[in-house]
Formats: sequence, structure tokens, C-alpha cells
Amino acid sequence: MRNLKDFQKLVVKMCEKGFYLPKEKTVVDWAAYTNNQINDFIDSLKFIRSEVDKVHRPKKHTSVGRPPTDVGELAKAILFVEMFTIAERKAEGWLMIIGPHLGIQNRIDDRVLGKAYQNKEVIAILDKVFKNNKTNDGEMSGDGTGLEGSRKENYESTKNKKNYITSIVDSREVVQQFDLGNKQECQAMHGLVKRIKNEIKKDVLKLTGKAKLTLDAGFVDRKLTQLIEDSGITPYIFPKKNNLIQSKDYPVGGKMCKKIIDDVMEWLKEYRIRSHAESFHSSFKRIFGIVTKRHNITVYTQTICRIIHNNRRKTQYHELKQPILN
Repeated sequence: MRNLKDFQKLVVKMCEKGFYLPKEKTVVDWAAYTNNQINDFIDSLKFIRSEVDKVHRPKKHTSVGRPPTDVGELAKAILFVEMFTIAERKAEGWLMIIGPHLGIQNRIDDRVLGKAYQNKEVIAILDKVFKNNKTNDGEMSGDGTGLEGSRKENYESTKNKKNYITSIVDSREVVQQFDLGNKQECQAMHGLVKRIKNEIKKDVLKLTGKAKLTLDAGFVDRKLTQLIEDSGITPYIFPKKNNLIQSKDYPVGGKMCKKIIDDVMEWLKEYRIRSHAESFHSSFKRIFGIVTKRHNITVYTQTICRIIHNNRRKTQYHELKQPILN
């Protein structure tokens, strides 16, 4: 099978139900899952306090008048609120009880908390917490989805939602990078891959040459495929019928097509990692619900807090899992 017509027929077959045998169901370590659920609240409080304290030290107030609320305390408060998606007015009461466990010494007014979502210093702290608490197993997948801002949007089929997230996650569904906004998902993926490239450089021995990124046919793009390859990541992008098997000006795409022809089942085995991106988006929206903020900057703050909690929970579960013995 070396000509274009045969390749096109193969791509059509790859889309047919039953062509590829489904993978074995993922084994759930119920002991680890139960332990993770039981300790989730306690672990979250410890995590919020320790991780914010690692990247922020309160500043001494030297001017006259009432000191402003410390941005570290605001970051802790927002992380707590987004853990359980608590409304800001109720959050003020909750923080009076939980605050001391988070290292929050002062009462935080609900209006102050609301304004904190657009505080650049608070967002900078959250960005550092996100970056400091993610690892990468190299088996990455990417996808995009709309984040609903109302129940009505949740049932609309159109993709023209106000908030659209494009993400790259690994096989544990730990988010590596994400992009928010109305940017087309293939265009957004260019920026995400560039960020991943810089991160991989810091851990050359572990990931360079071993990392892979799986994407669906919506990400078929010559420049993107070449960028992934140049980043030291092997691309697995589901082809379209008009993809070229051989092309002098598109060698990476030609190489990928040849891999499919040489052993389509092995290629699909690698490609199925992409299901983790879909699984993450589904669970993320189910657990945290709709986006309640309206401005771009506040939506970003809300989303990164929720992603931080997702990453902590997923990472901890996999650390608790016992290895499967053959």
C-alpha cells in the first residue's frame, strides 16, 4: 500500500466503527481512589497554604491608614472558594471558619474577594503555583472545548461559546498548558506547543525524544506538525484523506503517513492516548460546573484555580496507586 488512493481508503476505514479493537479498560485502584477522596479536603487546605507561602511573603505595611489585604491571603481565599465553587457572599462566612487553617489572619470582605480575581499580583501567585505543581509523563494529548457560562449554553450544540479552552494534558490528565479565549483551537495549539517545548528543554534526559502529542484531524496543519517535531515531540495527528504520503516540502507529514501505512494498528494504539484530553474536559466541567465570571481576566483566574485543584488531585491519586503486578 504505497499510493495515495490506498492511503485514502485506509483513512476512511480508520474512521469506521469496529476497525480498531478497543483498549482494555483502565484499572481503578479503589483503595487509592477512596483514600484520595477521604483526605481531599484536608490535603487541599494544606496544599493551598504551603504552596502559596512558597511563592509569596507578606510585605510590611509602612504607610498611614488601614493596611490592604495581603495578596497571598487573597490567593489562598480564591483557591479555597474555587475548590468548592462557593459564592462570594457565602465564602466570606466560610473563610471566617476555615481562614486560620489556610494561614489567613484577617477577615476578607466578599467585595474585596470579588475584586481579587482581577488583581495582577494575585494572578501572578496563582501562575507560579500552577507551574510549580505539575509534572509530565510525556504521553500528551490536546483538544479544545467550550466552557459554558450558563445552563442554557450547556445544552447548545454550537462551538461559538464566549469562553473556549484549548488544553494539553498528559496520560494522568494533569494539565500541562492551556489557552483561554475565542482563538481557533489549532491556532491556540501553536502557542501551547511552544510553551511545552521550553519546559521539555529543562528536562532533556527524561522527555526529549520520548514525548508524544496526539491530536485529532482538526489540528492537521503543516506548521503545527513541524513545530511539534522540532520541539522533540513525536506527533500523532489523525490524518485527512488528502494528506500526502510523500512531500518534499512536508517531510514530517509524509513520515507520519508512512507510519500509519506500515503498521496502522500500532499507530492507533499510540493515538488513543488522545482520549485523555476528552476525558479531562468532561470531568473538569462536571466537577467544577459552569464559569460564573464574565470578564476575560476573571475567567482566567477562576479557570487556573480549578486546573490547579485538578492537577493536585490527579497527581496525588497516581502517587497513591499501587503498581499492577503481572
